[in-house]
Amino acid sequence: MGKLKIVLSTSPFIHQEEDTPWLMFQVVFALIPVMLASFYFFGLSALLICATAIFACLLTEWLFDRTESKGASLKEGSALITGILLALTLPPGFPLWMVFLGGVVSIALGKLMWGGLGQNVFNPALLGRAFLQAAFPTAITTWSAPDGQYLMPRGTNFAMPFMQGESLDTITTATPLALMKFEHQATEIRNLLFGNIGGSLGETCGIVIILAGIYLAYRKVIVWQIPVSIFLTVTVISGVLYLINPQIYPSPLFMMLSGGLLLGSVFMATDLVTSPVTIKGCWLFGAGIGMLVVLIRVFGGLPEGVMYAILLMNAVTPLINRVTQQKVYGT
Repeated sequence: MGKLKIVLSTSPFIHQEEDTPWLMFQVVFALIPVMLASFYFFGLSALLICATAIFACLLTEWLFDRTESKGASLKEGSALITGILLALTLPPGFPLWMVFLGGVVSIALGKLMWGGLGQNVFNPALLGRAFLQAAFPTAITTWSAPDGQYLMPRGTNFAMPFMQGESLDTITTATPLALMKFEHQATEIRNLLFGNIGGSLGETCGIVIILAGIYLAYRKVIVWQIPVSIFLTVTVISGVLYLINPQIYPSPLFMMLSGGLLLGSVFMATDLVTSPVTIKGCWLFGAGIGMLVVLIRVFGGLPEGVMYAILLMNAVTPLINRVTQQKVYGT
């Protein structure tokens, strides 16, 4: 018989691969095809906006990093994800100086002000986008359609800060949600799936986001109950409205594939920090987002409501955690 070997070590005794950087970069890998789709449809403008947003987020994170090793927090990957997601919520012709400002606000007010990673209440990318929506409502609602001009900037990408820039691309278009809300004109489902539409960089190709969500759910990076509950709620409520009057209200499939619902459901609502910690809470959280999205899109003054729906439910998350938390045995 061989000799028995006893290995003595100190705690912790169990090591796993799924640490914070691993989870973050799994999300980055899933976002790469979405960014490539935006590059395919919007060319140079998509590249410039993504690069500017990422640079702004990384720079802000580095400047305000208070750890002993300067820049150590950048290795977590959260600032990188915030920059990518912020860029994907913006129109292709958005001025780059506004993109940079949005990235600074996303990290400074959306994350660092609360104490850093794991302490923030609201999704940082959406908070930065909400700031840009309030500060520059005209620029952020000016859309251009894909036209195959990959090397030409769009709109006012290179406008000077706080100046009225000359438009480099005067051809604008309405988003599918705006066409449906104000003109009752539906967009073909095929275009919604494969991206030949006007909108933000992240609205370009629904099928890519769906595949990315399946990958993240399979890798157990996101809680699948959240996007599923959002989709179910949107389908049920919009389905009832569609049965009442299909001439006015959009179909459930249109509601699912249009706007930022797919991007928000897969990459933003599932943020582990700003979503509930219980499974029951995740179902309630997703249902609340789905209900608010339909109400804002159909009855509100804006054609899109995903950003506001997620931010509002982020604020309710502590209450959801408290209500759905299991009671300790014996109490």
